[in-house]
Amino acid sequence: MSAAATIDPALQAQVSGSSFYAAMRLMPPAERAAMFAIYAFCRLVDDIADDGTRPRPVRAIELDEWRADLAALYAGRPAGRAAFLAGPISDFDLRQEDFLAVIDGMAMDVAADIRAPDLATLDLYCDRVASAVGRLSTRIFGMETAPGLDLAHHLGRALQLTNILRDLDEDAGIERLYLPRELLAAAGIDTAEPAAAIADPRVDAACRALAERAQAHFAEADCVLRARPKGRLLAPRIMGDVYCSLLQDMLAAGWVPPRRRVRIGKPRLLWILARRGLFG
Repeated sequence: MSAAATIDPALQAQVSGSSFYAAMRLMPPAERAAMFAIYAFCRLVDDIADDGTRPRPVRAIELDEWRADLAALYAGRPAGRAAFLAGPISDFDLRQEDFLAVIDGMAMDVAADIRAPDLATLDLYCDRVASAVGRLSTRIFGMETAPGLDLAHHLGRALQLTNILRDLDEDAGIERLYLPRELLAAAGIDTAEPAAAIADPRVDAACRALAERAQAHFAEADCVLRARPKGRLLAPRIMGDVYCSLLQDMLAAGWVPPRRRVRIGKPRLLWILARRGLFG
C-alpha cells in the first residue's frame, strides 16, 4: 500500500488542489507517494498551528504528541498518527530531525502570533517550516548531501518568503505579520500591529526589500540546479518556476493597498510544465 493510500481522502483532496500537486504528479510512483506523505504531514501539523478555535496550550500538547509519535516510529514502536510515514522513512532514509524541525516551526506560531520578527528569527522560521521540508524532499529526489542541503536551504527560503509576500492580508486576518521589523523600520513603519502595518502604503517598500532576498535565494537555487547534480530534479525546477513567476507578478503589481492575491492560472502552469518537460 502506498503512503498516499493511508491518508484521509479529505486531505488527499486538499493536496490535489495545491500548487505542489502538478510537480508531484510528474514524479515516479514511489517518490510521488513519499512526497505526498511529507506534504500531508506538513498540512496536518500546520492545521494545528493555525487552529485559532483552540487554546494555545492544547495545540502545543498536540504538537508534542506528534513528536512522541515520531519518536515511537523511529524506535520501531507503534507510531499512532505518524504511522503513514513509515514507508517513506524506510525507502529514502528520511531524518527524524527534519520532521521535528517542521514541528518546531509550527510551535513558533502556536507560542504566540508572530508579528514583525527580526531577520534572524524570520530566517529560523523559514528554515524550520520550509527548508526542513526541502531537506526531506531532496533525499526523495535522490540528491547527494551537499547539493541537496544547498538546494533545500535556498529554494525553501525562496518559496517561504514568496508565500509571506503573497499572504499578507490572509496572515493579518489571523493577527500575524511575518514582514521583518528591520525592513518595516527602513520603510518608515514603526508598528507591529498587522492590520495597521499592511494598510500603510509604505509597506510596498518593505515588501520589495523582502522580495529582493527571495530573488537572491531563487538565484542561488538555480545555480545548484544548473550544475546538474545527481537526482530527479524536475519537481524542484517546476516549483522554482511557479513561485518565481508568482514573485515577478507581485513585483509588477506592488503591495500598496488594496492588493489582490496573485495566482498562477492553469494555462500558465501548463506552459511551465510543457517547457520543463521538453527542455528540463
